[in-house]
Amino acid sequence: MNDTFLKALRGEETDYTPVWIMRQAGRYLKEYREVREGVDFLTLCKTPELAAKVSIQPVDILGVDAAILFSDILIPVEAMGMRLEFSEKHGPALSEPIRSRALLEKLIVPDPDDDLAFVPDTVRLLKSQLKVPLIGFSGAPFTLATYMIEGGSSKNFLFTKKIMYQNHGIWSGLMDKICDTVTAYLRSQIKAGADVVQLFDSWAGVLSPDDYRKYALPYVKRIIKELKNDGAPVIYFVNGCAGLLKDVKTSGAQATGIDWRVDMGEAVRKLGKNMVIQGNLDPCALLLSKDDLRGKVKDILDKARPAKGHIFNLGHGILPEIPAENARALVELVHELSEKG
Repeated sequence: MNDTFLKALRGEETDYTPVWIMRQAGRYLKEYREVREGVDFLTLCKTPELAAKVSIQPVDILGVDAAILFSDILIPVEAMGMRLEFSEKHGPALSEPIRSRALLEKLIVPDPDDDLAFVPDTVRLLKSQLKVPLIGFSGAPFTLATYMIEGGSSKNFLFTKKIMYQNHGIWSGLMDKICDTVTAYLRSQIKAGADVVQLFDSWAGVLSPDDYRKYALPYVKRIIKELKNDGAPVIYFVNGCAGLLKDVKTSGAQATGIDWRVDMGEAVRKLGKNMVIQGNLDPCALLLSKDDLRGKVKDILDKARPAKGHIFNLGHGILPEIPAENARALVELVHELSEKG
């Protein structure tokens, strides 16, 4: 197995900087679109043979150094008792947003090996086929809570912050249930064979540093501490992390993923030389010419050098409009420019 990604996560010397791409199994690949023609998104997530197939596609097509389980961060939320629907135009929608004690009490902490058995089944199938490490994942508690309270995505997170500020009982009760769910969910993926797990805190950047420390970070720390002896490193990705890095570094994760809005050199300085860092090319930079993209990649690689380890990635998910050949060129550039002679 190509273990360059795992070596980088441990802070060990590698022959080159490993690279994978968030949302690397997706609509920018025609092979993925061909699979999607016959099934809806949730069916794809819940059918192990299909989920494994699209998880492997970018490994074969792009030559990335890790695969990530094909799923969605809201899959465990559905298992908690909320009805989940996806629309191509409007994204995810969850029934009966959690804005009352009564609705909170209806939520369960699902058994992932029973209620979500298709996820560990997909992991086991992937492990039997992959020649690179496999990343399992979940949404982080704050991010999942925003979807559960808002009923979908939001521009200002008004309902979420109203619960946070005005009803601590509902907030803490919801976060406790999410924490228990996410811990069990990630543990089942690790038990099934995931080499690494990543927590996606896609919306943590909407919080002030004080609110992040109070309402989000303690729950992330709790999950990571619970998983400490399960045998898989944790990557914690925070979108919009520029003002939060001082606190993010205390999460307990083995690696921190950063978005593109913070300079890589600044991120390394704030996170410290004992942290493995992941990131952080602007996804839209994949629209650049290859020569201009080369300059961007080299700049990130150079600035990440003082870190304990570096895993190259985009600062967020790849966009459907990106040509697949541009993504392949990125992987080739990272390998070429970081290769040690």
